[in-house]
Amino acid sequence: MSLKAENISKRYGSGLLREGKCIFREVSFELEPGKTFGLMGPSGEGKSTLGRIIAGLESPTDGAVLLNGNPLSGMKKAEYAAFRHRVQMMFQDPTDSFNPRKRIEHSISEVLKLLNNQETKRLQITKEMLKTIGLPEEVLARYPAQLSGGQLQRLALGRILLLEPEYIVLDEPTSALDVSVQAQILHLLKKVQEEQGIGYLLISHDEAVIRFMSERIGMLKKGKLDMIRT
Repeated sequence: MSLKAENISKRYGSGLLREGKCIFREVSFELEPGKTFGLMGPSGEGKSTLGRIIAGLESPTDGAVLLNGNPLSGMKKAEYAAFRHRVQMMFQDPTDSFNPRKRIEHSISEVLKLLNNQETKRLQITKEMLKTIGLPEEVLARYPAQLSGGQLQRLALGRILLLEPEYIVLDEPTSALDVSVQAQILHLLKKVQEEQGIGYLLISHDEAVIRFMSERIGMLKKGKLDMIRT
């Protein structure tokens, strides 16, 4: 499955009598299965906005996101729902990914219910997911506040993997974590990618993280995307 950004531009505050502020213009790149495209650049350049557009959470002002050559904007409701399963987004702060009033088990089971899995099968799938992300079953009985940032980010990834995505937009996935934990999460992401062939769009201000993870790198700066040799 190919996923492309084609001449994407984003402006805010545009209207009939004004063009609005341009965040970036005519950005184009392609994501590939099993590979990582690293997106870096200074703060405030719109990296996260671009990631949200690729994940279908926000619309571009101009240009298009293309899935197998078909524009996201032209998809019917069922097609868009399928796209949202296939293209997921993992956010910077894992504490925002879970309901603080619900045990982890509830957050995981809600996803499995959406997938119409039977209760007996849910337990098996959950155990396999926990094995993949390297956490014990005891975490299911805990609340988010009882877990570390690294554990929550592992669980955020695990919950995404339940949907069997083909691409994941990783928006600063390790910047809120301690340095030692960052390395663990990055190695886990690489392991999952190798085993499942998932394509990543990795957004980070940390060049070392980008170069460790990525086959191709783009720099978003002053509204333009420039490709960088790896």
